[in-house]
Amino acid sequence: MHDALKAARYLLSETDPARLGESKAEVTFVGRSNVGKSSLLNALCGGALARVSNTPGRTRTINVFLAGSDRWLVDLPGYGFAGGDREEIAGWKSMLEGYLTGRAAMKMIFLLVDAKVGPTKLDLMMAKWLDAKRLPWRVVATKADQVKPSRGISRRREVAESLGLASEDLAWVSAKEDVGMRELRGEVSALLGLGLAA
Repeated sequence: MHDALKAARYLLSETDPARLGESKAEVTFVGRSNVGKSSLLNALCGGALARVSNTPGRTRTINVFLAGSDRWLVDLPGYGFAGGDREEIAGWKSMLEGYLTGRAAMKMIFLLVDAKVGPTKLDLMMAKWLDAKRLPWRVVATKADQVKPSRGISRRREVAESLGLASEDLAWVSAKEDVGMRELRGEVSALLGLGLAA
């Protein structure tokens, strides 16, 4: 594991993207509320970086973690959250869109989907929106350990095809079993330029 990822630490939480300031490079994780974003971030960095909750939808701010000099890992609020009134949900939507479209240093948006469940209607809407905005995005299928090994290859193909992708375009990971995490760490490190500067 790259030392800068291992040493990643919480930096700040914000609700207004305009107040975030600038970074040299950042990668962002987005997905529905119970897709396992916090567990993935913790596995990615080898520690208890993000708070894992039994209640989906706990992340309600833009949470920034520092990995190297001005290089950010960003955890966005999950969509499809239970609870919250319409006005509050509209506020979250505005915050997400404001952040995703306003970051000059954005290197990649990792869209997390559940490997067993497959992309939901909301996941497909997010993928379509990211495409329409011409933002850099990549799908990470989480909780791969919940798919029977005998179904792994075919399930990966099914999930990819439902998003209009080829199997190899989909990162297939399990934070629990450390499946695909080494490759994802390498990808994140390269995107952030951690091999060049830390």
